[in-house]
Amino acid sequence: MGFDKTGQIVYLEDSRNRNTSALFAWDTKTGKQTLLAENPQADVSAVMIHPTEKHVQAVAFTYERKHWQILDKTIAADFAYLKTVADGEVRIADRTLDDKYWIVVYLMDNSPVRYYRYNRKTQKAQFLFTNREALEEKSLAKMYPTVIKSRDKLNLVSYYTLPVGSARDGKARPNKPLPMVLLVHGGPWWRDDWGYDSRHQWLANRGYAVLSVNFRSSTGFGKAFINAGNREWGAAMQHDLIDAVNWAIREGIADPAKVAIMGGSYGGYATLAGLTFTPQKFACGVDIVGPSNLVTLLETIPPYWAPVIAQFTTRVGDHRTKEGRAFLTTRSPLTYVDRIQRPLLIGQGANDPRVKQAESDQIVQAMQQKNIPVTYALYPDEGHGFQKQENRLSFSAVTEAFLFECLGGRYEPIGDDFEGSSLTVPIGIEEIPGLKEALSEQKT
Repeated sequence: MGFDKTGQIVYLEDSRNRNTSALFAWDTKTGKQTLLAENPQADVSAVMIHPTEKHVQAVAFTYERKHWQILDKTIAADFAYLKTVADGEVRIADRTLDDKYWIVVYLMDNSPVRYYRYNRKTQKAQFLFTNREALEEKSLAKMYPTVIKSRDKLNLVSYYTLPVGSARDGKARPNKPLPMVLLVHGGPWWRDDWGYDSRHQWLANRGYAVLSVNFRSSTGFGKAFINAGNREWGAAMQHDLIDAVNWAIREGIADPAKVAIMGGSYGGYATLAGLTFTPQKFACGVDIVGPSNLVTLLETIPPYWAPVIAQFTTRVGDHRTKEGRAFLTTRSPLTYVDRIQRPLLIGQGANDPRVKQAESDQIVQAMQQKNIPVTYALYPDEGHGFQKQENRLSFSAVTEAFLFECLGGRYEPIGDDFEGSSLTVPIGIEEIPGLKEALSEQKT
């Protein structure tokens, strides 16, 4: 992460022989390692080093929000003041060499990123600009952090968003239970964070509560939390999601009859698992490039991913052994396709090197054989996720119409949202209102 002024001391993040990573100073001559900052709940997420003196002044740890641990008392008053400027996550983007002025960035939840010029002498911050001017006057929804207990007492750091104007008396609960979308992050070795999220804003604007959960295996909370997800795909990891939905129902946030599950990559797997392992829990599901068969997923790891095979076999299951393949089969949604009772939308890129098109093809074919309705959106020029703006817009339009049909939220007719998109719908085009007509118009 950097060196001190002498070049002898190295600042490094280290998690050896400990659960969460911490910041250490390592003396390259003596070998002595000194602990500078740690947090029992979260790993190091950022470090602030003096621009000329090169000593560490503050270290950030992100649990439910980013928290700065001040090591240099000379900046304590600065951070105390900066907390009053805006309710966002503070980042010092740049500093003058004399350290009199800072460029301070605030990551917000209900507005674009805000930039300020901060005068340390006067302790005044002057607003400069945002990173997305078009959003400045928009009425955007707040994101609420919360910690949900799993059934086995793990802490699940989660975030939910409510439609603007739906919260009762300014509190973080709606006036009545809402249709809700459980938005599952990919990875699964990744994490959700607090802050502006375009998907949360979009879905909240359409009348849905939105919930994102850092289920076990999510990163940033220490090794024990990651390791708690080993060989738990479709089991404890999925239970965490169900526990979070049940929490939202108990808290009056979610209508139990109108909860959708949606996600990409691992989130797509979780969607398929949700509709097969708990077939009556969700009203519908949106799977984006999600694997349906864990055996074929691991068998098709591309050659340049070979170094991570050990990670997958340890954390997911070992497809190279007879026992491992049998285990993975029990955790594969494809095995239980006949259990699906609720509408399913699948989005897939034909050029996906990680989750091959075959992962979506095989579950679509299995559903067809059992006369189970499914809508399959296939993009011939996309890979693992949708990169072209036109394709993103088209799939969002399809998803919005699909959720309207299932949950009854607001729905903007597709119109010209398919313009320039490579969208094809080989299966189930008639399941979503307006889809067939819009696609026909695009082709003509």
